[in-house]
Amino acid sequence: MKKFAIAIALGLALPLSAFAQGAADAAKPPLKDRAKDAAKKTTQKVVPKRVIKKIEEAKPISEESDVVLTPEDLAVSKRVLTGTVKCELGASVAIEASQKKEGFFILTHGSTKYFMHPVNSRTGAIRLEDPKAEAMWLQLGNKSMLMSQKQGLRLADECQATEQAMMAEDMKKNPPKSLFDGADSDTKK
Repeated sequence: MKKFAIAIALGLALPLSAFAQGAADAAKPPLKDRAKDAAKKTTQKVVPKRVIKKIEEAKPISEESDVVLTPEDLAVSKRVLTGTVKCELGASVAIEASQKKEGFFILTHGSTKYFMHPVNSRTGAIRLEDPKAEAMWLQLGNKSMLMSQKQGLRLADECQATEQAMMAEDMKKNPPKSLFDGADSDTKK
């Protein structure tokens, strides 16, 4: 009996809800008027790229960091090459020492600025990191590169300061010994 009463109640409720929906649709303005109203509400002003660029350039980078450098990190920071470094594909990276925090650097790539600090490396490579932006600058003897740890790709590659270009030329003239050649032996056969 309960099932029968529920079925009757549902049977009466469905047509009434359809009637109520139809009455609500009739009260709405015509479709073309609704489209105009929606367009008025969702219109956004597009900010030109030149305005965005000016805002980004004017905004100073935050030189606040809770990273404390060790004496080893400070020794590494003295070996960082500063100035404008030319990279492949016409890109360049500018590196300058921070005026506010010893051992820290401001690296500029395009319109993006990074606040980087040295990280001790077992390989002897000079490594700077910006933990907030998840970026890393790797300086080797013959080249440097800027990598995005977040995106997992190189932002700038084959960057060479004057000292690195000279070392790369020297490596071409006197190539380093291959790891597969083995060590020189004292006895000759």
